[in-house]
Amino acid sequence: MKAPHSTRKALRRTAVVVATGLALSMSLAACSGSGTGSTASSTASAADITAALNEKSTITVWAWAPAVEKIAAAFEKEHPNVTVKVVNAGTGNDQYIKLQNAIKAGSGAPDIAQIEYYALPQFALSKSLADLSAYGFDSYASEYTDSTWGSVKLGDGIYALPQDSGPMAMFYNKAVFDKYGLTVPTTWDEYVATAKKLHEANPNAYITNDTGDAGFTTSMIWQAGGQPYTTTDSTKVSINLQDAGSKKFADTWNTLLSNDLLAATPSWSDEWYKGLGDGTIATLNIGAWMPGNLESGVKEAAGDWRVAPLPTYTAGDKASAENGGGGDAILEQSKNKLVAAGFLQYMNEGAGTQISIDAGGFPSTVADLNSDAFLNATSDYFGGQKINQVLVQSAKDVVPGWSYLPFQVYSNSIFKDTVGQAYAAKSDLNAGLTAWQKATADYGNQQGFTVTSK
Repeated sequence: MKAPHSTRKALRRTAVVVATGLALSMSLAACSGSGTGSTASSTASAADITAALNEKSTITVWAWAPAVEKIAAAFEKEHPNVTVKVVNAGTGNDQYIKLQNAIKAGSGAPDIAQIEYYALPQFALSKSLADLSAYGFDSYASEYTDSTWGSVKLGDGIYALPQDSGPMAMFYNKAVFDKYGLTVPTTWDEYVATAKKLHEANPNAYITNDTGDAGFTTSMIWQAGGQPYTTTDSTKVSINLQDAGSKKFADTWNTLLSNDLLAATPSWSDEWYKGLGDGTIATLNIGAWMPGNLESGVKEAAGDWRVAPLPTYTAGDKASAENGGGGDAILEQSKNKLVAAGFLQYMNEGAGTQISIDAGGFPSTVADLNSDAFLNATSDYFGGQKINQVLVQSAKDVVPGWSYLPFQVYSNSIFKDTVGQAYAAKSDLNAGLTAWQKATADYGNQQGFTVTSK
């Protein structure tokens, strides 16, 4: 089994972002570029796309996933009249700033851009992305997991095709669990009890690390059944970070935080990798893209790690959430939308999906997730475990109904100033969530939304 590509590490690092240049006020809705040339009309047939691919053309793709270059090369062999220029314009927020600047300028945007699920609504709202329903791509719904398709379907439109996904699981160090006689927890109450037992046995060891991360927090609220964000009519937004799911997560995590059971080690730091290697950080509750980072960054612990389902709040329940991942969108500014649609289809619905899997990506396509080769792949790093069986089940158990804010990028950027302060003071996370909610609502109202803060 090959490892997910190393840029997952960078992707997670961008979960808390700098919002400079990313404010999408309502006035931007009138500023999107209009495509010409091979742009689709209200609807475009497969024959229209095929005809466009037979003409000489060039498209530009902004993406950080290494597999995209391999996919582009394979696509060009099948369609020799098309040149695909793949540009790494930066990971996550670095790319989003450049993308937003090009949108504002009315020129310079790529034909296709890789966009994380949490950021997609922000670009779709400004009408900067083409509705892929115009190419019949809305018929692909059954080919993707419900959670990833739900992330690209916004209102009545489809604004990207899912590229990868990050269903959550609990990665744990079996050697540590064996050493201290720990049982793999299946509920969050058991997880807290295990954290106490481990730390009492070894004061230098912690069940996990957490210094506060917006992407992790929203994923955990999602898994707890929370639905803190709702948007209607594009401009009416409701925020409630004290709903039942939000409080369920915060109350559980407060026990870990207030009892010094969380390592105050920033994720992706050298100290974090060291802790994962020497056993002082015993678990990670994280997306399915994590195996490759362990294999490449924690080589000394090869054979020690395993994967288990994410603990739940009630014994016997099956509940998970997405953590990371994204799709690929066509920019309205593109003058080669039909060619871009052909490449997008190849990359995320056609032969490109296997190229991505071979490069270590965790798929969002149902057929690939359920293939025998994928499900039965074993990993020496994980002691021969068929970890994809756990991860695929997690994808099936993602709690439905989640949605992000149309200004989630900004909201995530102020997480450290609100919830992050509660982490630093080891105080009530509910108070931090309330402060995050207020600051986020204030921003939304300033940007022209009508925000109800419950």
